[in-house]
Amino acid sequence: MDATKVITETVDRIRQRRTAPLVLELDLTEGLTDRPPTDPLGAVLSMRKTRLTDVLSGLKRARQDSRVKGLIVKIGTNPLGLAMVQELRQAVVRFRAAGKLTVVFAETFGEFGAGTVPYYLASAFERVYLQPSGDVGLTGVSLEQRFVRGALGKLGVEYELGQRHEYKTAANMFTQDHMTEPHRESIARIAESVTEQVVAGVAEGRGIDPAKVRELIDQGPFIGSEAVDAGLVDRLAYRDEVYDEVKRETGPDSLLLYVARYHRGGLVKKLPHPGEQVVALIQASGAIRLGRSGRSPLGGGGAVGADTISAALRAARRDDHVKAVVFRVDSPGGSYVASDTIWREVVLLRKAGKPVVVSMGDLAASGGYFISMAADVIIAQPGTLTGSIGVFGGKPVIGELLDKIGVTSETVSEGANAAMFSPSHGFSEAQWARVNAWLDRIYDDFVGKVAEGRGLTRDRAHELARGRVWTGSDARAGGLVDEIGGLEDALELARKRAGLAADAPVRSYPKLHPLERLRPPESSEDRSAALARVRLEAWGPLARLSGELGLSPYGPLILPGTWTIH
Repeated sequence: MDATKVITETVDRIRQRRTAPLVLELDLTEGLTDRPPTDPLGAVLSMRKTRLTDVLSGLKRARQDSRVKGLIVKIGTNPLGLAMVQELRQAVVRFRAAGKLTVVFAETFGEFGAGTVPYYLASAFERVYLQPSGDVGLTGVSLEQRFVRGALGKLGVEYELGQRHEYKTAANMFTQDHMTEPHRESIARIAESVTEQVVAGVAEGRGIDPAKVRELIDQGPFIGSEAVDAGLVDRLAYRDEVYDEVKRETGPDSLLLYVARYHRGGLVKKLPHPGEQVVALIQASGAIRLGRSGRSPLGGGGAVGADTISAALRAARRDDHVKAVVFRVDSPGGSYVASDTIWREVVLLRKAGKPVVVSMGDLAASGGYFISMAADVIIAQPGTLTGSIGVFGGKPVIGELLDKIGVTSETVSEGANAAMFSPSHGFSEAQWARVNAWLDRIYDDFVGKVAEGRGLTRDRAHELARGRVWTGSDARAGGLVDEIGGLEDALELARKRAGLAADAPVRSYPKLHPLERLRPPESSEDRSAALARVRLEAWGPLARLSGELGLSPYGPLILPGTWTIH
């Protein structure tokens, strides 16, 4: 009798899971990842982290699913990039337009600190709930630049750096003690552009006049009750109260299900068929370097290896089942030579007759723009930081510092310039001429390829270049970007360009089975050559600090400064 009861209850639970109304759930407390687990360490680290692509695909499917009644999102304190937030906002707006309930809950938007970007995300939802003890840190946009020339001078360190051109300001923190006019102009426009985007989004989402939103930004941060009075928040409530309210609206039988789990359930129903035509999704996330992609076991983020990404693009070109490629780029740049290697593979893909659509993430600047510019179409979010078409290079000179601490050095060289990159002494006049020739060569090549890829005159390309960083919206106006949108838009466009059905499958590329991952590649043409590896030579958790001290190993095509908008 007891066994029969257990079986009956189990069958009822299974039936309920298949037929009951669904409320999708997304917890952003730990943020999202926008990169595939291509290396063994990345696979382990991302096992419990939600992927942006899963969320976007899940919400797209849910728009047409009558079982799905609503969406609850919890926003935490883990920062999300502005472009990623805009990608999520776009997905929420489309989900909401399908007649679904959208609810967002936060314990706090900044805990009486900066919370502009998290609140900007929340404003896309039909209802915004805040814990009674929480705050709304809607305070605007601030970009701070530190200059270390004075401190380094006291230590006896001098930097000899060249840049192309005046907006390529990565070297300024070492060579200046204040913002140059081009530096200030560039950063001021980025802050202005981002503010325009935030104001427009909050005004539309909350039904508040844009002028009033600007006033509110100047008045923030807000304690909870003030945020309700200002119309920024609908109600102060604890989590249990929010969930109980949603449950009453969607029905007592409704079930909660994470968006990523919902997405994976749909994949089980739609198994791949041998020989089907697909869109390949290839992702490049991190600083660009020669060699293989990967990450340090000590942290510090991943790197885009030219060998790995080129192998993936090459495999997609040779795979008859791949009819189009979406190249997702989220990179501040790095090595010029590595960027050029990847650029060449994008060119060859297009020559093979396969459309290439670039979808830009939070960053696709300098080398990140270099690897994007040959695509058929470039799509970016309004808040994507891109451009930075320029170059810088040089070295620190620490001879005086060594003298101060009693360190002496002697050099034996064969060749006039054998020791030119030693930090013990500065460049000679002849050596400095070689550095400038190198910088000119890289800049000329970069600008020439921008002009060719974007259909611009060289003069116009130079005018847009000069090292300047643009937001996606401004880059669109200047012709560096074709369309404003996200990954979903890029996939849709790639299908159209390839003549595929609107629901043609997308495959993260290359998709390798476990045996292919274990065996070494047979050649550089093998698909398994696109696997990443663990990088033991990285700076690990000191990567950001090392970059600020001029120790970045990634090369001359790197985005100037640390660009994060919270």
